[in-house]
Amino acid sequence: MNIRSQLGNVRRSIICALYRRTVPLGDCGPIVSFTFDDFPRSAYSTGGAILEKFGARGTYYVAAGFLNASNELGDLCIEDDLHSLLEKGHELATQTFGHSSGRTTPLTAFQADVCKGMKAVEHLAGHNSTNFAYPYGHATLRTKKHLGPRLTSSRSVIPGFNGPEIDLNLLLANRLYGDVDNSPKIEQLILQNVQQRSWLILYTHDVRPCPSEYGCTPALFEFAVSLASRAGGRILTVQQALAEVGVVTPAPAEAPQEGLRVHG
Repeated sequence: MNIRSQLGNVRRSIICALYRRTVPLGDCGPIVSFTFDDFPRSAYSTGGAILEKFGARGTYYVAAGFLNASNELGDLCIEDDLHSLLEKGHELATQTFGHSSGRTTPLTAFQADVCKGMKAVEHLAGHNSTNFAYPYGHATLRTKKHLGPRLTSSRSVIPGFNGPEIDLNLLLANRLYGDVDNSPKIEQLILQNVQQRSWLILYTHDVRPCPSEYGCTPALFEFAVSLASRAGGRILTVQQALAEVGVVTPAPAEAPQEGLRVHG
């Protein structure tokens, strides 16, 4: 392991250890949640259809400033997608409006972008969500400390299982990338989650036959959903899982012009 990897592990350990806001998972596990970042259209048209085939639903973290755009993930969501997925029982969650990084953006500007993303989703879809995912997975101690009290949950890309204690300020999540050659890794995660009776969150981006390096193929995605549905436990959205453990969604706060008000 090189020095950069070692430093990365130390940074993740510190972020996980501090400014925690925990609730017990109790006997609610095993749970699996399938989540999508940046909300490419294929995540809904293909990934959503696979979830629905198994009677399950997913959580879609949208960066509202990306609506109607295209990038390496393919075509990104349009406004109609937001309404459609809500009608079908999927969860619409948020990222920052402009997909800004919590590491490189000043704290006040980052907080304002988080708030702008939430307000945009509320305006476009009539839906208020306080479940959040860090763009690029760039959580920091400052953002964890100051964002936590204003959000129901903040999801990271730090791998691991949630439970027996769930840190609402830093939900752990595991990548679901590539093709079926990665199915043994996903199988191990799902089966270990069942054994531990914990909460496994998987994340990906696009779901296409030739996905980006941040997405997966329909074959791998269906393998994961099928196994999760057969292995025991339940497939729930992030909000459904949090409701199971008794987490109450905070009332929407009026945001001052400089961003979300901070405490501590």
